[in-house]
Amino acid sequence: MMKGMESELKDLNSKAAKSNGNDTVRDDRPLLRSDSVSSTTTSTTATAITAAELQELEKKFAAYVRRDVYGTMGRGELAAKEKLLLGFALVTLLPIRVILAGIVLAVYYVICRVCTLFLSPNREDEQEDYAHMGGWRRIVIVRCGKALSRVMLFVFGFYWIPESTTSINQEDKPQPEKTERPGVIISNHVSYLDILYHMSSSFPSFVAKRSVAKLPLVGLISKCLGCIYVQRESKSSDFKGVSAVVTERIREAHQNESAPLMMLFPEGTTTNGDFLLPFKTGGFLAKAPVLPVILKYHYQRFSPAWDSISGVRHVIFLLCQFVNYMEATQLPLYYPSQQEKDDPKLYADNVRRLMASEGNLTLSDIGLAEKRIYHAALNGNNSLPSVLHQKDD
Repeated sequence: MMKGMESELKDLNSKAAKSNGNDTVRDDRPLLRSDSVSSTTTSTTATAITAAELQELEKKFAAYVRRDVYGTMGRGELAAKEKLLLGFALVTLLPIRVILAGIVLAVYYVICRVCTLFLSPNREDEQEDYAHMGGWRRIVIVRCGKALSRVMLFVFGFYWIPESTTSINQEDKPQPEKTERPGVIISNHVSYLDILYHMSSSFPSFVAKRSVAKLPLVGLISKCLGCIYVQRESKSSDFKGVSAVVTERIREAHQNESAPLMMLFPEGTTTNGDFLLPFKTGGFLAKAPVLPVILKYHYQRFSPAWDSISGVRHVIFLLCQFVNYMEATQLPLYYPSQQEKDDPKLYADNVRRLMASEGNLTLSDIGLAEKRIYHAALNGNNSLPSVLHQKDD
């Protein structure tokens, strides 16, 4: 998955200062090496760093630290009971869930294929989607998408998902005479499972890599969702940039009831679920009201957070856990003041602080660059001393 982690660590600091230019386009390079290090967890980490260094790392990069029974990067030494449970689930629960998930995915692909027969996708701004279709086709795609996304979560062990709404006093802010439609859903980002939940709840459009559109099965589904594709290599003069496309789509969703809602994770990367990283401003440039949603994953054995663990290892452990827990809290629609409309950074910061307060989350000022540094250090990078002792911004 990843080459040259050692050299990447050396130039991270020089690139970090340039990373704030585009609020929507993410750096999608994999975070962890694919070459398998010894499966005995502590052997991988301990040979590279001491216990004291690991403790210092965890303090510095607290937003990405795993604290479940599988340990750092999911390579922890397991107790005999955990090994027995994992072994049993590997030969029973895992194959059943993989088969069922494949069936659900295939069924929804067929539904999308039937609903898009004889239709050409909407093509604007170098994007391609079926989300703007109307009539029975759109109704079937949305309703089946919501239902099957919830079925998929059930297959993954999320048998019930408590959902709640909170009321917040916003009398100090100007309120419209009637409730308006949000242009975008703003959510904290903990796991790739967040996407499945939001699909089951509101079936919004997401921002995705351009390569997603070409994936088997998933590609067509992403087009039916109306995903906005990141195409960083495009330099054509008619390409407005993903940020401009997102802003237009948010305004359209706010003004048009039939337009698909946008869904953004303004943190730009996942955390362990206890922290809230700085928000990028891409979702707030449209000056439209936003709908904040807070997701939390409770666990006893395995944390569904996708923080410092490889994708394959995460999926295996998740599917081997008999029950998984998720909780969703929807905050009231947030209407920006005139000052917030004029200052997207202020708008983003105020929504972030509100979500942190209501979700009991800790604000953190680190981001994706620091996450890469942390992962590089866990992988035994030789530049560990500079990582531990570099000055905080």
